[in-house]
Amino acid sequence: MPDFKCQVCEAPFAVPQAALDKYPGWQPKYCREHSPNRKKSRAAKKPEAGTAVVKAKREELLTRAEVLAKYSAGPQDGVFTDGSSIPNPGPGGWGMVWVEDGEIRAEDHGQEGDTTNNRMELTALIAAFTALPEDAEVSVFTDSRLCVDTITKWAPTWERNGWKRKGSPLKNLDLVKRLLRLARAHPRCKLEWIAAHSGFRWNEYADCLATAWLRDEV
Repeated sequence: MPDFKCQVCEAPFAVPQAALDKYPGWQPKYCREHSPNRKKSRAAKKPEAGTAVVKAKREELLTRAEVLAKYSAGPQDGVFTDGSSIPNPGPGGWGMVWVEDGEIRAEDHGQEGDTTNNRMELTALIAAFTALPEDAEVSVFTDSRLCVDTITKWAPTWERNGWKRKGSPLKNLDLVKRLLRLARAHPRCKLEWIAAHSGFRWNEYADCLATAWLRDEV
């Protein structure tokens, strides 16, 4: 097996030739002990109060009050949602907040012990549409392009085909079906993508709700 040198500890390590053949051009940089993936797996458990958190995506772990004090930009109307699991799959949470003219009308959040990023994003959107009356006319925001495309483009086709598609089986079908029904029941609400961690107040607020399970204070 070809040998490489770890960029952290400089120790030599070997990688099977089969793995190198599978990813042409790949130049391994880390030994097993210092692999970034190994570090992420160590962060799977909920930390003790006051300990640092190593996270797969950039999170500040701010409380609601801290978010409101730090951020002010972005849309001031709409329903903002977020969800994640750390690691993915692993424990995770979701959050949603509905605001009008910068004032909170409703918010909610929750967690699961064994989930995925996509399931938490879908769950947050389900909570958002559930909170809205059917005659509501408001944008529902998510930072998951996958969720937007799933509901606005792909799910109707899957439905016509008996919830089947060529190739790999459909994932999270229970949540997709439920969200599609809710979106259709709110025809005046538009599902929109919004950039994650862009400094928009209410998107950051939804993110802090989704990570509330990692903190002692919401």
